[in-house]
Amino acid sequence: MTPADLGALVTTFHNAVLAALPGGIQVTAAKNAARDDLLDALRKEASYVQGIANHDLDVLLTSGFYAISTNRAQTPLDPPSISDLENLATTKLLVRLSPVTNAKSYNVQTNTNGNGTWTDAGIYTQARRIVLGNLTPGTTYNVRARAIGGSTGSSDWSAPVSLMAT
Repeated sequence: MTPADLGALVTTFHNAVLAALPGGIQVTAAKNAARDDLLDALRKEASYVQGIANHDLDVLLTSGFYAISTNRAQTPLDPPSISDLENLATTKLLVRLSPVTNAKSYNVQTNTNGNGTWTDAGIYTQARRIVLGNLTPGTTYNVRARAIGGSTGSSDWSAPVSLMAT
């Protein structure tokens, strides 16, 4: 199956979902049929790639697919690291974390001008793009994060990174 064929199935399913929003037996049946067609094609594609790769990671990666761990064992999580901290807009900082395997979410805290009191800035479900808002321009913020999940409930805190909000 070509990527264009798979894309056509995705488009058909998407359109069927939109058509089924108001409800109705026939449009729901059409949506379910489009979903079944898409899932069938994805399963065949996955089976094909798995058969060709034959447990060879290099071959798998050349197919355009990524290797995903199926290990869901509860183990202590590694702490994330802050890979980037930058001003996104006035009163907003953008935080990017290194993802932690098996983390369910990330807890972010800030403190100002190194005063030692950490303030909770929220829990976020992904590590790539965390926006901290309502900050005071001209104030230096220290930011740290930890991964949530694992056998201990959370990882250790990352090393703090500082930046002045604009």
